[in-house]
Amino acid sequence: MILTLALLLATPDPGAEALALGRRLAETGTLAALLPAITAKETEELVAEHPDWSDADKAALRRVARAVGIDGFERLMTATGNAYASRLTIEDLRTLVAFNEGDAARRWREATPAAMLEAMAKVGELDFKADARKAFCKETGKGCPAR
Repeated sequence: MILTLALLLATPDPGAEALALGRRLAETGTLAALLPAITAKETEELVAEHPDWSDADKAALRRVARAVGIDGFERLMTATGNAYASRLTIEDLRTLVAFNEGDAARRWREATPAAMLEAMAKVGELDFKADARKAFCKETGKGCPAR
């Protein structure tokens, strides 16, 4: 406990500039690019769970889901920005923000959701733990599912 407290006290508190740059970096990162697509997909999945609901109810669900998504986005961007601010130097933050706010990075972010969907479609379902268990079973004969 004392060691944890000492480490917390030893971690420098990022300044206002670092926090602002960290937030800008978070808002121009891959997570920020993917979240709207994920939120839209999951919202439509929620709506599809209730085909018997009226159009007004479905619209209300979409409105609520949008508000929840915005709140989640804000919390993630703040947390990610703070994490970047505490782990990167001001110089690194300035350089990364300058890149991320440039035209090439903007185009990269715009292409990311479609590129990720395309890659996932080509690769198929990935289940790391199941695949690792299966490979370990095949290699060692251990941890195999009961038949």
